[in-house]
Amino acid sequence: MAETAVDVKDLSKRYGDRVVVDDVGFVVEAGEIFGILGPNGAGKTTTVESIAGLRIGDAGSVRVHGIDPWTDRRSLTRVLGIQLQESRLQPKITVREALELWSALHPDPEPWPGLAERLGLEPHLDQRFVSLSGGQQQRLSIALALVGRPRVVILDELSTGLDPRARRDVWQLVRDVRDAGATVLLVTHAMEEAQELCDRIAIVDHGRITALDTPDGLIEAAGALTRTSFVPSAPTDLEALRAIRGVASVRRADDRVVVEGIEDAALAVLSALAGQQVVPHRLRVSGATLDTAYLDLTAHPDKEFA
Repeated sequence: MAETAVDVKDLSKRYGDRVVVDDVGFVVEAGEIFGILGPNGAGKTTTVESIAGLRIGDAGSVRVHGIDPWTDRRSLTRVLGIQLQESRLQPKITVREALELWSALHPDPEPWPGLAERLGLEPHLDQRFVSLSGGQQQRLSIALALVGRPRVVILDELSTGLDPRARRDVWQLVRDVRDAGATVLLVTHAMEEAQELCDRIAIVDHGRITALDTPDGLIEAAGALTRTSFVPSAPTDLEALRAIRGVASVRRADDRVVVEGIEDAALAVLSALAGQQVVPHRLRVSGATLDTAYLDLTAHPDKEFA
């Protein structure tokens, strides 16, 4: 059986009369990349901060490799690293000084020069924190979360402020960290990032988990559709396309025809166009995505999918 890395049971947290986390529970297996998605204010950050011991729940329990983060912070810091959504260091500390300081706090740290190189920080080692760009500060925060070789790492809004190339490089680093044996909890608004990296995803809405599954499982549960769009070379019988089995909708968008339906319907649409002697110019076929599934799943806060 797989080892349990994170075990959250019946976690609840309120601020005054406002319930932020409402009876949340899930288990993360060792070696998983586990995503937590949800709208702003859904309770995602409070949940992961409770796992990190930065907040104490009003009810329920949390264990990280058997450690209670609310009562044993010293033991927790030996196994968990965290990159918060917003992190601030002393303004005058340099990148080099921060990496050396964090390394000194751990018994067997990852050699920080390699992390600095992979995260594009090498040219900025003698630059002060206050003078770094937002993306550079984010990359430093990720390096500090990883330098202690954590068994569990929490990454909150991992790619905020990163350009496309840096984002792809960081994604590969996350995969490498997982492949080396660590467990990753990834809090994100980026659907592409979640679909690309996560083994399983919990969707949190109104303080509760409304769905928990693999990315493909969430897409299937939401009934997300494949979209086929094209510019027809000749007048097209749209009613014939609507009659195709598995087609959910057919509409015009300026000069394009947009057909939505199950995955197999796309081939049937192209066959029907050939029968009408219509050439589909500028053809685009886009599969169902986590983005469309997320919009559907968070539109129904009372609907349970898991």
